[in-house]
Amino acid sequence: MNPSLQDIGVIRDLLDLSLVALIVTRLSRLLKAQLALRVLPALCLLLAGHLLARLFSLYTVRILLDTFLASSVVVLAVIFQTDIRRGFAAWIRSKTGKDVEMSDVIDELVFAVAGLAQKRIGALIVIERGIQVDSYLAVGTDIDAKVTSELISSIFLPYSPIHDGAVIIQHGKLTKAGCFLPLTQNLEISKSLGTRHRAAFGLSELVDAVVVVVSEETGAISVVVGGKKTVILEPPALGKMLRRLIEPRWLK
Repeated sequence: MNPSLQDIGVIRDLLDLSLVALIVTRLSRLLKAQLALRVLPALCLLLAGHLLARLFSLYTVRILLDTFLASSVVVLAVIFQTDIRRGFAAWIRSKTGKDVEMSDVIDELVFAVAGLAQKRIGALIVIERGIQVDSYLAVGTDIDAKVTSELISSIFLPYSPIHDGAVIIQHGKLTKAGCFLPLTQNLEISKSLGTRHRAAFGLSELVDAVVVVVSEETGAISVVVGGKKTVILEPPALGKMLRRLIEPRWLK
């Protein structure tokens, strides 16, 4: 028996509404994750969906996608405002010759972490990349100083009043210390991991920062990015990994 036009219309309406629900869900997850790298593929999908909606006469989907596409310029400006500012900052620094050598920052950081790990002194260091971390930080002390191994080591000494929190490195400078980070809610993460590791996971799930952790119990060095942990056995390997993760994006 051939389906009637009414049945075809019902199926099309159900497909229409299902696609709307899927689009809203995906966009909600995208905004929650705040990952700028997913925006451009998402816009391509919106454009493809718009063309398909026109082809199959999915009117509700078409109206929704038209609205998103019409405001895409504003959305891009808002989401990439940090990159736009950094682009201008990089241009200004290239004219004035006042750029920060990130390679020197990494060298100082690796030297400090190696010393802390050897003494089994816990540490938590956040290196900001494309997405600002300020809105996810609690408490903290403003410092705004040059990154040196001596400064980092002194902050994490047990008698330091701010040794329990995280150190924040932004634009090649140590800007804050003693900051509390959001803890991960991922139930799959081992319960044996302490607060520092759970904080590293929590922040890295929200932004694209690189988080370096030194375990107080074992002295092990870990790098956490995007909710994934890599254990580093030797300081040279840490320097190599940080250069791979940070230098290609530094002020670009």
